[in-house]
Amino acid sequence: MSSAQSNPARAAEAYDVVVVGAGFAGLYMLHRLRGLGFSARVYEQGGGVGGTWYWNRYPGARCDVESMQYSYSFSEELQQEWDWSERYAPQPEILKYANHVADRFDLRRDIQFNTRVERAAFDERATCWSVTTSDGKTVEAKFVVLATGCLSNARKPDIKGLENFKGPVYHTGNWPHEEVDLAGLRVGLIGTGSSGIQSAPIIAEQARHLTVFQRTANFSVPARNAALTHEERSAFRRNYPEIRRFAREVARNGIYTEQPDRGALDDNDDVRRAKYSARWERGGLTFMYAYNNLGLDRAANDTAADFVRRKIAEIVKDPDTAKLLQPNSHPIGTKRICVDTDYFATFNRPNVSLLDIKTNPIEEITANAVRVAGKDHEVDALVLATGFDAMTGSVARIDILGRRGQTLNQKWAEGPKTFLGLMSAGFPNLFIITGPGSPSVLSNMIVSIEQHVDWIAECLTHMRMRGFTTIEAGGEAEEKWVAHVNEVAEGTLYPQANSWYMGANIPGKPRIFMPYIGGVGVYRRICDEVAAKGYEGFVMEHGERPQAAAS
Repeated sequence: MSSAQSNPARAAEAYDVVVVGAGFAGLYMLHRLRGLGFSARVYEQGGGVGGTWYWNRYPGARCDVESMQYSYSFSEELQQEWDWSERYAPQPEILKYANHVADRFDLRRDIQFNTRVERAAFDERATCWSVTTSDGKTVEAKFVVLATGCLSNARKPDIKGLENFKGPVYHTGNWPHEEVDLAGLRVGLIGTGSSGIQSAPIIAEQARHLTVFQRTANFSVPARNAALTHEERSAFRRNYPEIRRFAREVARNGIYTEQPDRGALDDNDDVRRAKYSARWERGGLTFMYAYNNLGLDRAANDTAADFVRRKIAEIVKDPDTAKLLQPNSHPIGTKRICVDTDYFATFNRPNVSLLDIKTNPIEEITANAVRVAGKDHEVDALVLATGFDAMTGSVARIDILGRRGQTLNQKWAEGPKTFLGLMSAGFPNLFIITGPGSPSVLSNMIVSIEQHVDWIAECLTHMRMRGFTTIEAGGEAEEKWVAHVNEVAEGTLYPQANSWYMGANIPGKPRIFMPYIGGVGVYRRICDEVAAKGYEGFVMEHGERPQAAAS
């Protein structure tokens, strides 16, 4: 199936597969395709590899999954040779790792940087995709794989007067590659999601004054970050086979940690408080794994939320500020819980102030100030920590045309529809890595990326061996899967939060719970069963003759 070589007379460049994006998903996808003998071309809009970690260079940027687990497992040599320096790696180190992978496996020669895919149109007669890029070129590909990332389309807020601000404006999701000097400046930070929570303590150390504009208080737990010792790295490496197996097959979120065997209300107050305290002191996302029903039962969830609210009150000295920082609008964990280093303590600094813009929204940004409740708060620089158009935003930027000229944006106008988060009916030979309808952002992303890439690679091999030319999601299977994703979500507390999981941070975006919350292990088994039954639920074609995939 090497179209680049089989039809040399064609004017356009032709590949078996075009991959969009050179983050962790795109790099591994390219590696697998190469190993299977498929010709591939990767287009990356950035100037280098790394995806999210290429763009997100804001102060304090770190992964919230521990370094030894936020790493590829496909190469034993890579696992053993790379030395992570800290429990939670900072952005420069993660980017260095991505570059190491690209160099170690000689991936760059098939990646075209500084090039955005503008359009992809499926030719039903030729059963191939025509892909147009920002440099004006058009190439052909039998398959397109969207490795565009779930958090890669930075959202610039629609605030009156923003364009009139005379000082520098930075977005945490598109931070300058050169050093930003905020020393001596009055800085306004808009947004208190993960990037705002990570960056505030660092900015506060640099700035003359930091004003944090908070719409929604968020739950955050301490990272307890520390340097990794040689002994810790070695112990992890020795146990990698079990750690990786557990992350893939057992853990709901793809993270290796002890699993709770009881609900929060099964323990008395003293025992429960001790368990929460131990998790708080340990730090990290596993705080939510103190009990097995925190995402399911509101009374149980309240015990964890109350514990964190009390901790905030203990840390923040000013009672009014502490009250503003205590989340009350959503159950803990229903927005991705944040992991911080001294975020709440930052508000004890004399050069930091907090403004509630939920009660009093920002009215306007002037040339040198942010106006709230008729008062101008003068600032010299603005930092927008306003997040992303998550999960679908990067896909939506590409003009994707499937059968009969229907665009993917038209199909997804009322919310994204996929089968297994991998394909969308009406768009043959178009795969999505960690798309809506898969665990994606509710998991350790690299665990989910590897699972999707491996599934796609095995599917392409299956098609090549049996002479299939196209595959797409069956409409009925897709409808059933979308219903299942929503049914599982409705059985949890997650839909109670106006989160980016629901698209709630984007005005006009349909409110649909996008990721699959059934768990990484369960999801993997479902995908494996579908493949084992001859890709049941997908429709494959030999040339013009359609066949429902069956065992």
